[in-house]
Amino acid sequence: MAGGGVAPLGVKKERAAQYKGRVTPYVVFACLIAAVGGSIFGYDIGISGGVTSMDPFLQKFFPVVYHKKNSSSQNNYCKYDNQGLAAFTSSLYLAGLVASLAASTVTRNYGRKVSIVCGGISFLVGATLNAAAANLAMLLLGRIMLGVGIGFGNQAVPLYLSEMAPAHLRGGLNMMFQLATTLGIFTANMINYGTQHLHSWGWRLSLGLAAVPALLMTVGGSLLPETPNSLIEMGKIDEGRRVLEKIRGTTEVDAEFQDMIEASELANSIEHPFRNILEKRNWPQLAMAIFMPAFQILGGINSILFYAPVLFQSMGFGSNASLYSSVLTGAVLCGSTLISIALVDKVGRRKLLISGGIQMILCQVIVAIILGVKFGEDKQLSKGFSIAVVLVVCLFVLAFGWSWGPLGWTVPSEIFALETRSAGQSITVAVNLFFTFAIAQAFLSLLCAFKFGIFLFFAGWIVVMTVFVYFFVPETKGVPIEEMVLLWRKHWLWKRFVPTVSLEEEDGGFVENGRTLKE
Repeated sequence: MAGGGVAPLGVKKERAAQYKGRVTPYVVFACLIAAVGGSIFGYDIGISGGVTSMDPFLQKFFPVVYHKKNSSSQNNYCKYDNQGLAAFTSSLYLAGLVASLAASTVTRNYGRKVSIVCGGISFLVGATLNAAAANLAMLLLGRIMLGVGIGFGNQAVPLYLSEMAPAHLRGGLNMMFQLATTLGIFTANMINYGTQHLHSWGWRLSLGLAAVPALLMTVGGSLLPETPNSLIEMGKIDEGRRVLEKIRGTTEVDAEFQDMIEASELANSIEHPFRNILEKRNWPQLAMAIFMPAFQILGGINSILFYAPVLFQSMGFGSNASLYSSVLTGAVLCGSTLISIALVDKVGRRKLLISGGIQMILCQVIVAIILGVKFGEDKQLSKGFSIAVVLVVCLFVLAFGWSWGPLGWTVPSEIFALETRSAGQSITVAVNLFFTFAIAQAFLSLLCAFKFGIFLFFAGWIVVMTVFVYFFVPETKGVPIEEMVLLWRKHWLWKRFVPTVSLEEEDGGFVENGRTLKE
């Protein structure tokens, strides 16, 4: 408990075997609506790269880049190197970082669905500003509002999905967020491919259509029920039980309900969750909240998704060919997420992360070798090697789509105890958006400076993150979200930070190793 005293320790024993219920149409519908928030995130990732390769857009807002792009004397790797252009992409993620921290308070005190609706409204405003942009300031303001929407959506949606899903299917249902993200990316790439032919205003249509998923998120979010965990945390015990019975399709929910009650007792005893999350017993979860989203971005995927058309044009692809290639990578990413949904609750998180990491390393190294040998500052790739690069990039995206793409969000969203869950998810989103911002802002300059070495740079990070998973990430498959704290006590390293307790109920508190703990 903040400010002194000893708080209850939350869930006191494992009850997972006693959980009853099934996957009801009600919970599937709720998860589908909530996951639309992911499509907003994905749509923006996909749309910005295509728009920044369109000549009318560059002529209006970034004429310097337009002239560099069409200059035959310009280094192929450096045609798009412009900090203003990078800021168009990255400003959204900086705004999202700040908004995600504010969203934690809203999510905890007012519920998950309120944050989802706030995110949808902010995104609607941003999409409108971008579509109507008359100058660079208006364009960037629209991006900032989009960032606020992403900050709220990415904070609340994964939490909502984790809390609504049954424990044995939590991974698959949680990945609805990532599936919606990949569908958003694919849709954006398809739209860019079509709107590039609408010469003077195609970019406005691309940016303005972001309002469609935003509208779905706003309306759908207002129709969603609040999660039982959140209702109980806010003191609405009876309503929380009613929702739990409805989404599990049974009245026999005593075990799961008791876990939620015990978790909420601790949650409500914590006045300052961000301060509490820094306590030693929460270090394992804090490590996951920092490293998992950081590694997800440092693997290099967003550089490909943000700048796929720009990247392919830098390699000598024509405008149509580059956008077509980005459509292909978007389709592969979308399809590979379905593989992860099918396997995550059978194979487990660790195997998918490690095997995906190995495939991603090999792909990055192969692309670096091809570009290092066959592509340079003043020479283009042959048709055969261009096809090879696209195929290897697709294999990279495939591996990311069934490993680090969805699991980079799933693992952090399911490992926090209720009292630090909103704060932990905010940290996860903030770290993800910080590194997304940093890579988006720096990538064009890094590409110019490192040339083909940029792919080796990302490959090095994938080696680090694969090793991290092998040694430090426990398997969370099938572990109820309210009993996740018990998992850390079994890990070879994290058990040193999370005290092993034997709790027995006693009048006035609980007994921990003979010592009475008062609430």
